[in-house]
Amino acid sequence: MQHAEAVRLPESGDPAGVQITPEKIKAYLETLSGRGRSRETVQMYGAKLRTFYSYLPQDKQVGPDTLAAWRSALLEAGYSPSTVNTHLSAANGLLEHLGRRDLQLVGRLASEPAVQPELTRAEYLRLLQAARALEKERAYLLVKVFALLGIRVGELPQVTVEQVKAGRLLLRGSGVRQYVPIPASLRGELLDYVRRQGLRTGPVFVTRNGKMMGRTQVTAETQSLSCDARVEEAKCNPRCLRKLCRATQADIERSVRQLAEQSYERMLDTEQLAAGWAGG
Repeated sequence: MQHAEAVRLPESGDPAGVQITPEKIKAYLETLSGRGRSRETVQMYGAKLRTFYSYLPQDKQVGPDTLAAWRSALLEAGYSPSTVNTHLSAANGLLEHLGRRDLQLVGRLASEPAVQPELTRAEYLRLLQAARALEKERAYLLVKVFALLGIRVGELPQVTVEQVKAGRLLLRGSGVRQYVPIPASLRGELLDYVRRQGLRTGPVFVTRNGKMMGRTQVTAETQSLSCDARVEEAKCNPRCLRKLCRATQADIERSVRQLAEQSYERMLDTEQLAAGWAGG
């Protein structure tokens, strides 16, 4: 994918604008941390703002039309409307922090009719490899849990120490009880993780303060791998990972059915040769 940084504004800054510096970006991100934003959210905003900073002209001035031009550049570079909205949200937040709401771009792009992007097994493996290279163990395990168990993000609190030790999840929803087996490879990694984290009971995926991870935090953590994994950000979320799990299971079940049908036909052919009416 072409990066939006390749399209730049004119080299002259608008005198009515504001100059962006790395120090101002750092101060804004520190303010977000102070407001209780998660580390993953702050990292995501930092990545968007570094892209914004690289896009700006040499004097790093932001004028009245800068964000509109950046939005067009991002769209031309192939970014989805939802991804463009997150970039603009980060830039708008920085400008508000600097007291320049007059330079913000108001309004959001309408998301395209949702055709859920397809995550491939090769892309899934690249996400795991990126998580290992970045030493993001929790992100690695989150990717595996959604891709191998096929659970929804709202069911993540049910991944507890007790159920991991038992080797299966008991999911409860709409009055239905469903058992989901945990593959041995994933179970071993989860047990090792909870042991090193000192978790004795309750949910496996919690914050440093022991609170449950929120939906936004979970998504941000999986999406933090997209750049290093060379996977489109729109695919790096629990929903796409769950969809990959379902698609993989369906492919395997279809292959097994085909093999069973072929084996059955071969057996009938053999029986026909041995005892068919015309066989004698």
